[in-house]
Amino acid sequence: MAEDIMTITPLGSGQEVGRSCHVLEFRGLTILLDCGIHPGYDGLNGLPFLDRLEPDQIDVVLITHFHLDHAASLPYLTERTNFKGRIFMTHPTKAVLRLLLGDYLRLLSMKNAKPEDVLYTEADLNSCLNKVELIDYHTTVTMDGAGLSFYALNAGHVLGACMYFLEVGGRSILYTGDYSMEDDRHLMAAEIPHQKPDLLITESTYGVQVHASRAEREARFTGTVERVVTRGGRCLIPVFALGRAQELLLILDEYWQSHPHLQDIPIWYASKLASRALRVYQTYANMMNARIRAQMDVSNPFQFQYISNLKSIDVNSFDDSGPSVVFASPGMLQSGVSRQLFDRWASNPNNGVLIAGYAVEHTLAKEIMAQPKEVVTLEGRRQPLNCLVDYVSFSAHVDFVQNRSFIQKVAPKHIVLVHGQKDEMGRLKSALMLQYKAWPEAKRPTITMPPNLQEVKLRFARRRSAKVMGRLAEQQNEAATLTAGQGVQGILVTHQFHSKIVAPEDLATYTPLRVGTIASKLHVPFAGSLVTLQVFLTEMFAGITVETTSDATIFSLDQLVQVVVGHNKQTSQQVQPVANGTAIVEWDANPQGDVLADAVISLILHAQSSAASVRMTSQPCRHYRADDPENNNNNSESNKRAKTRTDTISSRLRFIYSTLKDQFETVEAVYEGNQGVYEIQTDCGFLPADASGTKEESDKKDILKCTVTVLFDDNDVTGDRAHVAVESRDEQLANHVRDCIQTLAQATQPIPLTAHTSNDLNTIKDSKLDLVMKSEPMETISSSVTIKSEHSE
Repeated sequence: MAEDIMTITPLGSGQEVGRSCHVLEFRGLTILLDCGIHPGYDGLNGLPFLDRLEPDQIDVVLITHFHLDHAASLPYLTERTNFKGRIFMTHPTKAVLRLLLGDYLRLLSMKNAKPEDVLYTEADLNSCLNKVELIDYHTTVTMDGAGLSFYALNAGHVLGACMYFLEVGGRSILYTGDYSMEDDRHLMAAEIPHQKPDLLITESTYGVQVHASRAEREARFTGTVERVVTRGGRCLIPVFALGRAQELLLILDEYWQSHPHLQDIPIWYASKLASRALRVYQTYANMMNARIRAQMDVSNPFQFQYISNLKSIDVNSFDDSGPSVVFASPGMLQSGVSRQLFDRWASNPNNGVLIAGYAVEHTLAKEIMAQPKEVVTLEGRRQPLNCLVDYVSFSAHVDFVQNRSFIQKVAPKHIVLVHGQKDEMGRLKSALMLQYKAWPEAKRPTITMPPNLQEVKLRFARRRSAKVMGRLAEQQNEAATLTAGQGVQGILVTHQFHSKIVAPEDLATYTPLRVGTIASKLHVPFAGSLVTLQVFLTEMFAGITVETTSDATIFSLDQLVQVVVGHNKQTSQQVQPVANGTAIVEWDANPQGDVLADAVISLILHAQSSAASVRMTSQPCRHYRADDPENNNNNSESNKRAKTRTDTISSRLRFIYSTLKDQFETVEAVYEGNQGVYEIQTDCGFLPADASGTKEESDKKDILKCTVTVLFDDNDVTGDRAHVAVESRDEQLANHVRDCIQTLAQATQPIPLTAHTSNDLNTIKDSKLDLVMKSEPMETISSSVTIKSEHSE
């Protein structure tokens, strides 16, 4: 059975978190799932391993959400390589991505990054985003000619985050990206698809860790912030400008409203994107949960009462003499305002840093979670780390319980784990394998956790099935019973690896195809006799109809092929019309019509050049003499018909002789008028009936004889009907001769022109010579048989 191989290759986030990018190759298609950077590396080192593939071979790129580790390499791919494919993402993802990547470029300039570390420019970013195509949740996109269709599902991770459910080559794939199964203050939980995919590519960020309850995490988060500010310290909360920041702002603003003693302590949101970010969230409030949608009808929930926006902040002149809370980006403390404030506040034990999201390896946020005694500032000097460092997860990634439950509900046949550190991913794989251990081995899904650039190859049996639709399906339903192997006749249409069988009349209903015909016409030079042409056509094909008008003679072959021969202007001396020099052959272009047309054209050419046609049309003189009795019209036509019949019978008697001569050892023929007598002698190799069986006698061979008499019917003007008599003492020889004559009669019949004449062929076969020969006494059995021969000898 034919197999298809699906290849999945992580170009990033394979046994790591960061630069999510995965290549899916199947049935000639190349699909790129996400295209992010690694926040722990600079420049080209942070890119996915794009040199693993040729960018111009990528058919489509699907971006799940706007986080940098899932989308920040996209402008590099589209503008700095020969990428020619299509790009899809949701509306909010594109809107926020324009802001985030613009801010990312601004931070690089603030950091005085090396030129080689700047992967693209603002112009590249704008050009890239202009190429993006937008997709709504639950809207299926079909790429014509590629055999790929996909739709987006809500992933719950951040505003506009989605999963992609793909169908390609008859197989289905679900790619989750980052997803969350919890309802929070502004987003809904991820959806679960109704279809069961063949392959699930899912995140494993938290491995087998289990999150505390949301109420417990919120209490710990607000309690830590309150503890820091009430002792006079400054609390730094590093976040990305968009995403989890809005959730934390909602939590803290609500907490301040319910605690009046904290309302004199300022909360700052230090981001140039603050106002624009809030406008984006207001625009796409319809994609948030019911709580936010209900609040939008009354007031804007993102217009905070106790939180102020800082469009610009000069850390050196920032007044931080009293307690305060500052949300600052970026979330990994690599550069920007959050890093500057951290360097300024890290040595004071009254201050605190609260990490509220997932911290990626090789970043300062991850480093300080280990509580080192010293850290290195942006200027390169070492300073003590005395401030409080705490971690409360609001990263909107699934934990082990949520991930396991989702996988069980989706029920894939194959699982590929991505987006997780090697140790956490390995623990998750072991836990899942332990869970499936109780299942029958044939039903257990395969589970892999490939590192970057390691291919995962999945083999799928190629499906060969087709749906019967329309009136064909109705006919099958009306049938009392359907048996295995029962045939269905229709047109097989395959589109994007899905096949259907429909009646020709239903093509326009169930497919984009239409039924049409091509009429062919060919002009063939013809200077022969119309009578000769008719003889040639009727000898070759059965069911020829002839229509003669004043202008033309029309030969029709069962409405498949038509031959139109125009007439010359007829003189008073001419009895039969004369061809005007051209025969027009017309037919509908199709395999059957083309073959028949070729045969007809050959007959037209043969009818004016073969020896038989010359003999049939030859005459001593073409000069007309009124006193010549041979030119009497009635006598002339009668004589011609008689001569033609005599020639036909003579030709067919000789044809029978040549056939018998080819089959048997000795044949002698005697012709008398309409009759031919053939005496066959053959050494058949059998002992005489009275042989004693000795070696000497076994050498004596019996020479057997058979006499065949063929008499053409005097009453048959065409010379087609003949009476055949076979005389022989040996039944086996008589059977051989009978079969030879019968096969000859069948083979020389005109060709039926339509498919429905198969029953007629059986009738013709049954009506042929049917002889039962007996050795004693000698019997003669006669039968009527139609025999035709070739025109030429």
